[in-house]
Amino acid sequence: MKAGLSQQMIDAAVAAALAEDLGLAGDITTAATIPATEQASGVIAARKPGVISGVDLAIAAFRQIDPAICVDIENGDGAAVTAGDTILTIKGPARGILSAERVALNFLGRLSGVATATAALVAAVDGASVKIVCTRKTTPGLRAFEKYAVRCGGGRNHRFGLFDAVMIKDNHIAAAGGIRNALTAARSSVGHTVKIEVEIDDLAQLNDAIEGGADIVLLDNMSADEMRSAVSAAKGRVVLEASGNVTVATVREIAETGVDIISSGWITHSAPCLDLGLDFQ
Repeated sequence: MKAGLSQQMIDAAVAAALAEDLGLAGDITTAATIPATEQASGVIAARKPGVISGVDLAIAAFRQIDPAICVDIENGDGAAVTAGDTILTIKGPARGILSAERVALNFLGRLSGVATATAALVAAVDGASVKIVCTRKTTPGLRAFEKYAVRCGGGRNHRFGLFDAVMIKDNHIAAAGGIRNALTAARSSVGHTVKIEVEIDDLAQLNDAIEGGADIVLLDNMSADEMRSAVSAAKGRVVLEASGNVTVATVREIAETGVDIISSGWITHSAPCLDLGLDFQ
């Protein structure tokens, strides 16, 4: 298990998903068609290439349904797989395997999709001195897992919530009466260990952000030329983050402007699930 996910977090999320699926009556299809004594073996395999994440959640789904189910890992979190590669081998009571199947695949497919999308951006900027990071645009209740999947794909994490960094956005600036007012108020309010980031959408705001004491400046939806100008003007005095319209097709050009960080909401809010399947043998 990679750092950042406790077994307690995993067990709680899986228990909630199983409760949602099984409801009050349980798996009525499996109970009606499969003898209680029936044993089965199968594999979860990739149907398309990708990067794996969420193995521990899939295992927890099977074990919570029936501890007698044995699961072996063939390709763990962070592994790059091709179509046909086995991720998990599973043996045990057939009823339990079938009842846990969808929850296990939902977690594994969703998180592997995030890891795969992240890996594509990371590969596109290979050799550039820039970090690919995620945002708070995550599935409610799954943020810690999706941010973990970003790390499995070679990316880094932005703030986890509203509590661990100051992020002054356009509406904060408008309500506070300007960038310098917002920065002054933030600096006087938070502790010395808290980073302060401010979002700008116009190069004219850059100097106010730097002189006002921002640690990080987010360049929101700026063109490549504007980003290059910001890098030149900042002269290394702040960390520069680029955000907006980040795709596999555009990310290399953004990286080559000289920004330090590229943040993408797409890798968590819109990444397609990796196509995986469980087949009995």
